[in-house]
Amino acid sequence: MENVMTKKKAEKVPNQSDRSVHLLDVKSDVVFKKIFGQHPELIKSFLNGILPLPEDRLIESVTYLTPEQSPRIPSMKNTIVDVKCIDQKGRIFIVEMQLAWRASFKNRFLFGASKAYVQQMGARQAYESLCPVYGLAILNKSFEKSEEWFHHYKLTNVKDQDKFLEGLELIFIELEKFKPQTTEHRKIGLLWLRFLKEAGELLSIPQEFKDNPDLAMAVELAQESAYTRAELDAYDYYLDAVRVEQAVRTDSYVEGKAEGKAEGMIEVARKMIEKGRSVEEISEITGLSLQVVQKLLAE
Repeated sequence: MENVMTKKKAEKVPNQSDRSVHLLDVKSDVVFKKIFGQHPELIKSFLNGILPLPEDRLIESVTYLTPEQSPRIPSMKNTIVDVKCIDQKGRIFIVEMQLAWRASFKNRFLFGASKAYVQQMGARQAYESLCPVYGLAILNKSFEKSEEWFHHYKLTNVKDQDKFLEGLELIFIELEKFKPQTTEHRKIGLLWLRFLKEAGELLSIPQEFKDNPDLAMAVELAQESAYTRAELDAYDYYLDAVRVEQAVRTDSYVEGKAEGKAEGMIEVARKMIEKGRSVEEISEITGLSLQVVQKLLAE
């Protein structure tokens, strides 16, 4: 069966010259979810390659959680994409792609993963029925000064690091620091990270991507030609929203003054009004109150 699946995926590799390659940025909401949120075999390959799972405990199959089952992680709209799934052992996996870094993200991610662990518990279930939850956060910006790009957290014994409580593990990956020559992880995991980091800037498809059926399929799904006009509009809007938020953060933290911050937010809000964004969206992204945004709209 696996050979048949591999053959099918290999047949999907786009047959075109490298000159015509135009891959979208995989880190964006629309593309990330199209690749990892709709194809179980790809998210399985991705998680097995990235997560620190022992060889005898690799994921064999995954099922996506429905919106009702999915634990919600508080976040600002349009800046985080997510995929949530459960494997054959009942383990829950939460994958977040964070483009605009905020200091509070680690706390909010811990909150969401903890909530996912607690929400497993039914009214008449025993605590022994709880399954581990793994949170994987891929960060497009660096948040630590060290050269380390892979950060693995779990509940360990302070005096004996080999002893730990199974139940909740968080992994943060700083994509900006990741270098392809790194050899700390499985080869397939390195290829997936290269794909995430490089896809939007590639002028040709690396042979390593073509040789791997999963990566080849992901490359096809990242092609601009694989998207409808509506999906491309959503893609552009998503990246625009990220740029707006980054502009707001620059005004807020670089200038460091309340006046400058407010003026910067108001200017961003005006630009968003010109682009036809809704009052609610402008308020959520800029942090301005609905009343202020409505006043700007009236002007």
